[in-house]
Amino acid sequence: MRVLVVEDARALAEVVAEGLRDQGMAVDVAHDGLTAAAKLDVTDYEVVVLDRDLPGLHGDDLCQVITSADDRPMVLMLTASGTPEDRVRGLTLGADDYLAKPFHFPELVLRVRALSRRRPSSRARTLRVGGVELDPVRRTATRDGVPLALSVKEFAVLEALLRAWPGFLSAEGLLERVWDEHADPFTNTVTVTVGRLRRKLGSPPVITTTPGVGYRLTGPS
Repeated sequence: MRVLVVEDARALAEVVAEGLRDQGMAVDVAHDGLTAAAKLDVTDYEVVVLDRDLPGLHGDDLCQVITSADDRPMVLMLTASGTPEDRVRGLTLGADDYLAKPFHFPELVLRVRALSRRRPSSRARTLRVGGVELDPVRRTATRDGVPLALSVKEFAVLEALLRAWPGFLSAEGLLERVWDEHADPFTNTVTVTVGRLRRKLGSPPVITTTPGVGYRLTGPS
C-alpha cells in the first residue's frame, strides 16, 4: 500500500511515516500543500493522511483537489481541529475519514487500512493465485493451507504480486509499491526480498522472473 503523509510538523510527520512503514506500507512525506500536490501528480497513492493547516496550499483546498480527481486516493484528515463542526467541515470537503489529534496510533493504522479497502478500485479482500492465499486485513498468508511466516516486506511483495496477477511487476514497480520514494533504484533489496519470499513459499516455485520484464506469480486463480 502506498500512502502519502502530509503534515507540516516534521517530527510528527516522521513518527507517523515510520510507524506506517513498520506496518508494511510504502510511505512518502510532504510538509506543505504544494509539495503534496506535486507528489500526487506523479504517484498513485491509495491513502493520503492529510493535515488541514498546511503552508503553501491549505489542507482544505488540497482535499478538494484530491477528491475532484478520477481514481483518486482516499483521504484521512488528521488534525488538531476536532470539534463536531470541524469534522463536518472536513467531511463536507470530501474527506473520507477524520481523526483528531492527539490520536491512538493503532487506530490510525486501522483507519488507513479500512480506507484502502474502501477505495473504489480496490479488489477482493482475500487474494488468491493457485495455492497461494493472502488476507491483507488479517495479515495472513498461506500456501496450500499452510501458514507462511513472512516479514513485513515479504508480505508486502507477495501482496503486490497477487494484486498485479496475471501481469508482471518489474523491480522498479515493486520498489514503488512496497518501499517509497527514498528507495535506491540501484539497490538489490528487491532481488534479496523476492529470494527470501521464494524460499518461504517452497516448491514447486510460484514466482517466475522474466529478464527485462519482471516478476510474476504462476498458477490459475
